[in-house]
Order: sequence, then structure tokens, then C-alpha cells
Amino acid sequence: MATIRSATDLKDVVSAHISSHGQPAIDLALAVLGHPETGYKEFKTAAATAAAIRSLGLEVREDIAITGMTATLQGGSPGPNIAILAELDALPVPGHPNADPETTAAHACAHHCQLGNMLAVAIGLQAPGVLESLSGSVTLMVVPAEEYVEIEWRNEQRMAGRIEFLGGKPEFVRLGELDDVDICMMTHVTTEDPHDGFGVGGTNTGLLAKFIKFVGVKSHAGGAPHLGINALNAAHLAIAGIHAQRETYRDEDTVRIHPIITRGGSVVNAVPDDVRMETFVRGSSINAIRNANEKVDRALRAGALAVGATVEITTLPGYLPLAPDENLTELHRANAEVLVGSERVHEFGRRGGSTDMGDLTQLMPGIHPYVGGAVGRSNHAEDMVVDDYNLAVLDAGKAMAMTVVDLLSNGASEGMRVISEHRPAMTKDEYLILQRAFLSERSYTE
Repeated sequence: MATIRSATDLKDVVSAHISSHGQPAIDLALAVLGHPETGYKEFKTAAATAAAIRSLGLEVREDIAITGMTATLQGGSPGPNIAILAELDALPVPGHPNADPETTAAHACAHHCQLGNMLAVAIGLQAPGVLESLSGSVTLMVVPAEEYVEIEWRNEQRMAGRIEFLGGKPEFVRLGELDDVDICMMTHVTTEDPHDGFGVGGTNTGLLAKFIKFVGVKSHAGGAPHLGINALNAAHLAIAGIHAQRETYRDEDTVRIHPIITRGGSVVNAVPDDVRMETFVRGSSINAIRNANEKVDRALRAGALAVGATVEITTLPGYLPLAPDENLTELHRANAEVLVGSERVHEFGRRGGSTDMGDLTQLMPGIHPYVGGAVGRSNHAEDMVVDDYNLAVLDAGKAMAMTVVDLLSNGASEGMRVISEHRPAMTKDEYLILQRAFLSERSYTE
């Protein structure tokens, strides 16, 4: 039988314990900042994180989806299992002050702080008398590859059978790591206002990823261009076709399409015969993404057709739109307000970015609130840096740990209410069927 203590008392104990014992959480964030690694390559980051979790006396299951891991804190009696997630990866940001000089990887999205605030949650819940007063368990879930980058390389890993999905959380779902999880939560750092507070609620778009190869015919660019087929011109026309359709998208669908050319030819004096592109197709609903994807494919085929090139289009399953649970949002909001005041907790609206946390919120109750403490033009910019680790790591950890107490104290009555009132959009099996149906590899030639 769990010790009966009020949620308010337990939250006070948890918050005070993080304040007095939370330095290892900041230390982990700073250590990870110094060796940024991109998705499915986060070996140093994973090792540091596993060591930090073990220092709390917890057993760590490693090598999940290559670099991921889990650890469990058990309450005093049975109840729901809550996953507190954190992401291992950085992304390439040339020019960032903390970028790796060889790979250009940098924590310009502050995932290093997620690892810290997740550890802070565990530290707080291990305060004397807390866990035995809770009904249920908390799983620390450390996932790779949230940033959907290096698409060509990750697709090679997929084709080699090392992964199926290019994002870490979809891989965790496929591997069954979420099968016994009832609620999922994590906190993400942002440069948006309030710099000294929290952002709660709000939605994010979902996405499909596309890897495109235009194949032409090489010839001397000056002496015999008439004997070649210019694959770069095909890509140029395809991008123009994508731009020409922007007015056809509805504002409420939040469609975002932003291609890049990753290979534009081999040498300047040869007609480009191998041109590579990557793009996301984002939208606020699955139907909006499907519709936009069809239009993008038409533009890609049209570019190839115009110059007589071939286009090979690989469409890869990405992320689903974020749908935060309202009950969880309100619980977390109240705790954030206790920590920083109601004037420093803002409601976030519809957002154009994407995260694989969206996938989990389609399957179970989940939240993905934001915390300030960073400055710069925006996340992913070369000037995005964290300047308040107490807020981004310790206060974020406090708000999340206090929300865990709300959910699992008093016999987990609040947790059971959240679960019973939530209506998931799909089952795990339906999710996997949907994601696998997005995968396609097609080639078009006139």
C-alpha cells in the first residue's frame, strides 16, 4: 500500500529536492553540448546519458533503436506507466558556436537540455518518501533521431535493415517500447517568448520526407551541351512547379514545402546528370499532407518531363501532427504557473514545425510543452544558444515531475481519469499500417 501523502506536499518535496540536488542534470546537459551528434549516431551522447541515469541507482536498458535507452522508477503500488522522453540528437548547423568542427552538428534545438530536464525529473521523484507514495511507474525514455535530417544516409540504413523508420520514436513504437506506456510527456526548449517561462498547448504539423534523384545525360557543358540532358534544369523546373502551387493550399492546413538540392552535378564543365533533392511535405492533418504530396510529385514529374530526364522519387514516412491532451496540458500548466507565475506561461497555437512526439500523441495521452531559457533568431539557427540552464533544465524538470505527482498520487486517480477520457486517434497496428503505406519508390521517364 502506498504511503498516503497529499499531492501538494509531494510536489513541494520534489521541487525542493531538484533545487538542492539537481546539479547533475545541468552537468549532463553541458557535457552533451560539447559533443553533438546527429540521429542514429549519438554514441557519445548515449554513453554520457546512460552513465548519468545509472548514477541514480537505476538499471538502464541500452541499444534500443541503435542508441536509445530506457530506465524505470517504480512507485509504491501498481498504476499507470508514464514515459518521460528526451531526445539524443543534434542537427547540422554550420557556424553555431558549439558546432562539431568536422560534422557541423550542434544542439541548436537544445535537445541536450531535454536530457537534463528528464534527469531532473528522476532526481526529484527519488526524494525521500515520494516514490512509495505514488501508484504506478515512470519510464525514462531516451530516443534517437528526432531531427529528420541526413535523409539519404538514413534511407541507406533503412535499406540495409538497421532501422525501418527514419525517426527515433516511430522506431520505438515499432519495437514495442511504448506497448506498456499509458501517458507520454516531454519538455522542449524554445527561443520564443516567454524567454523566462513556459509555452503550453499548441499543435505541430506532421510531415512526409522525400528523397529525389534526377537522372540526365552527361556531356561537355561548353562544347556539346546539345548531346546532354541537364538534370539540374529538371530540378529547377520542379522547384518552380512546387512554388507555383502554393496559393492552392488552405491556411488552416499549414502546408510547408521546402526543398533543398544536396547534389547539383559533379563538375562545372559537364552537363549535370545526377542531381539530388530532399524535401519535407508538412501539413496540419494527414489529408492535407497527402494532398500536398500529390502536388509535389506532379511538379517533380513535370520537371523531368520538360527536359527529357528521369526522376526517381522516394517518399518516406515521417511524423504525424502533434495533438496534446487537454487534461494533461492543464495539469502541467498549473504546475508551471506555480513555478514562474501565470504571466510567464503562454498558450501556444498552431505551429509549422514537426516532431515525432506527434506520433505518440496520436496513440495515447501526451504533451510536448516548451520552456524558455534560450536566445537566438529561432531554433535551428546558428545563434540559438541556451542562456538559462536553471529554467531550461531544473524548472522544466520540476514542472514535469510535479505533473507526474498529480497523475500518480492519491491512487493515481488523476492518471486514470486522463487515460479514460482520452480518445486515441489510432491503435499501434493502425499507426504502423498508415506509416508503411506512405513509403513509395517510383521512377518516371518520358
